[in-house]
Amino acid sequence: MLSSAALARVDIGVSIGIPGVVYPAPVYVAPAPVYAPPPVVHYPAPVYVRPQVVYPAPVYYGGPRYYKGHRHYDRGHRGHRGHGRGHWRD
Repeated sequence: MLSSAALARVDIGVSIGIPGVVYPAPVYVAPAPVYAPPPVVHYPAPVYVRPQVVYPAPVYYGGPRYYKGHRHYDRGHRGHRGHGRGHWRD
């Protein structure tokens, strides 16, 4: 049986560097621009109308307190027991 070391080959070559034909780098040439005309836009004619008169709504200020009943912030409101001073007497 032969060993793999006995089958190994060593090649020694001498190359003399003579440059071959040298081509220049390719030159990029951009294509010529193509200009298109702007699109035609048609706007409708403005319409002028007289503005309508706006009347303010009547304002209701309410009557005296005895017409409205009690409020949540009144002393008689039982949901606020224990807040502040003197509420335990309500």
